[in-house]
Amino acid sequence: MIFSSYNVSTFAPIKDEMIFIAENGTLVMHQGKELYSSTIPTNEIHDILKAVKQVQGCDIVLCGKNAAYTEATSEQALDEIRKYYHNLELVDDLLAVDDEFIKVAVLNFNGTEEHVYPVLSPLFGNTHQVVVSAKIWLDLMDKDASKGAAIKHLQQVFDFTYEQSMSFGDFFNDIEMLRETYHSYAMANAHPEIKKLARFEAPSNNEQGVMTIIKNNVL
Repeated sequence: MIFSSYNVSTFAPIKDEMIFIAENGTLVMHQGKELYSSTIPTNEIHDILKAVKQVQGCDIVLCGKNAAYTEATSEQALDEIRKYYHNLELVDDLLAVDDEFIKVAVLNFNGTEEHVYPVLSPLFGNTHQVVVSAKIWLDLMDKDASKGAAIKHLQQVFDFTYEQSMSFGDFFNDIEMLRETYHSYAMANAHPEIKKLARFEAPSNNEQGVMTIIKNNVL
């Protein structure tokens, strides 16, 4: 089973039987080993960080291979960030972090589609992936990185097909993944454009829709 997360502790009893696609497809791990990654050069990361800091109301998570890093200090921001980043380090200056970088995640409680994407897409859209990943989240990655690219790589390495692939998505960072899998499901709470793209629909995230479909249709 391939899981689009890298909180291994959640799946500790069966972690060696799973492949983890982390950070929107920029890092793929299996049995503790890296199978695939898509990194961003440090100079480009610094350009992105400086630009994001000019956008009002943003908190930043800098995602490296070793950890996620943030300068955020408010409890509201940290509570939200910790939902998704379990190996999180609080730092004084993101520009001083030393790691291999795979993603910059931007948190804006006013809405990233309205307030962040219109600013950052013109600056980086031609050279990087700039994707609204949730109502209050936006991700910047390598131009060729996506969950779909990771799935396609794994199909080739492990010799399974488009028809044998299933995926679940709710926002724009899931588009490429849904396109690379025949059994593509949009969650009931997904963005309307994702529902148009997916072949099937699953119950909402709040109703444990992913596990419901897997239990009913796969196991």
